[in-house]
Amino acid sequence: VPSPELCTEEEVIELVHSFYAAVRSDPLLGPVFAAHVMNWDTHLPKMVDFWSSALRGTARYRGMPMPAHTALPGLSVELFQHWLQLFRGTTALLANRAMGERADELAQRIAQSLWYGYQLHSDPARMVREMA
Repeated sequence: VPSPELCTEEEVIELVHSFYAAVRSDPLLGPVFAAHVMNWDTHLPKMVDFWSSALRGTARYRGMPMPAHTALPGLSVELFQHWLQLFRGTTALLANRAMGERADELAQRIAQSLWYGYQLHSDPARMVREMA
């Protein structure tokens, strides 16, 4: 359950900016994001809104992540797993352990959901696979 007591807005900003700095410099994910995120100055605040809503319950996020992700070409389960690995590496460095653990739980569910949706969109007749 999201709670404003879990973390501060500044901690959410730190998480988002640290994570996406890692993504942008990552040899696997960096090129994927560079090809599809045209303006980081608008993308990062949107991601802050998303994680603030998810962790703190601010309800600021307005968006539909599934269509944005299912439209991307050539994604693989390995990319989703790598995204999670980078995310967990970022949360492991947070001083606020309760926030990190909650963010990790949410990230796992989000990645699994987006991976399911991606598979269904890409090949609706095929059985979806777990991320494992």
